[in-house]
Amino acid sequence: MKFWDRWLKRGGKSEEHKNYLKQERLYSLYVGISQLTILILFLGFWEWASTMQWIDPLLFSSPSRIWNTFIDMTLRGDLHPHIFATVLETIVGFLAGTLLGTAIAVCIWWSKFLSRVMDPFLVVLNGMPKVALGPLFIVAFGGGYTAIIAMAIATSVVITTIVVYGSFKEVDPNYLKLVQTFGGKRQQIFSKIVLPASFPTIISTLKVNVGLAWVGVIVGEFLVSKLGLGYLIIYGFQVFNLTLVFVSLFIIAVCATIMYHLVQYTERLLLKNRS
Repeated sequence: MKFWDRWLKRGGKSEEHKNYLKQERLYSLYVGISQLTILILFLGFWEWASTMQWIDPLLFSSPSRIWNTFIDMTLRGDLHPHIFATVLETIVGFLAGTLLGTAIAVCIWWSKFLSRVMDPFLVVLNGMPKVALGPLFIVAFGGGYTAIIAMAIATSVVITTIVVYGSFKEVDPNYLKLVQTFGGKRQQIFSKIVLPASFPTIISTLKVNVGLAWVGVIVGEFLVSKLGLGYLIIYGFQVFNLTLVFVSLFIIAVCATIMYHLVQYTERLLLKNRS
């Protein structure tokens, strides 16, 4: 009892566990410092190479020019509509692609006949370049937001279906037989065994879909949009203002990173609640 009381007073954690957590925090700190150092060195070398004319400033710009252009456009309010349009399209495409792909995976798992019918089609669709579908979406949905969102969905829905369905099939069949032995129905098997076992895979798919959704939206904006970061990239190439192109790429990188970390944070919350 004395040991138990001392353990509770320390917050329910042993000294070994506290040391482990401390080492993990230090390790994460070292990783963050290393990443920041690499980024600073890269930007510093880029700026120096541009200043020394080792690279053509007209083609490759420089971090200082990119930053100054970003600040000027932000103060003038020129960037806000483009950022808002692209982020909104990406979020909608990301959520729709993930939900639709997961729903299709559930349907395929539910029906053995459907899974055998759809298997070769999924392989073909996964190997098809999604950019080639762009003109089809333009004809079907017009040259607006709908075509861009459809492009974002197309880039993520097939891979989501394949990965999630593969996770469903990898669940230990002995667990399924055990539930069936006790009279469990297919709905109970899915909700109690298959879905919880596949939960980490579904969360991992969210991380992959962040990048895929951004790719789909930017490609869609290349083709049809007159608003958005993809449009700014195309416009920058057309007027040979490559600094504007780098500004757009910088904003895309920041937004995609924020979105990825939000997914990671959501993953930690969901896993914590499950445990």
